Amino acid sequence: MTQNYTLKHLVSLVYKDAAATESFSLAHAIESDYSLREEYHVLQEAAGQLPKVTFAPSEKCIKEILQYSRRTSALQVEM
Repeated sequence: MTQNYTLKHLVSLVYKDAAATESFSLAHAIESDYSLREEYHVLQEAAGQLPKVTFAPSEKCIKEILQYSRRTSALQVEM
């Protein structure tokens, strides 16, 4: 059976978001299909050029979340 892979499949492989079986079959398809391999390499290169962004909440935000959690936990215990 011939599987037609889309750009979405390749992106999920680049970001390691594909299921193990899908990753295996995609890797095999990439090895045997030149145009698919080229598209995959272009996506890998593009993903590598994106800035690596990390987010960290402020101390105030963390405190508010914890306070909210304590309040809602207390309400659940009372019920």
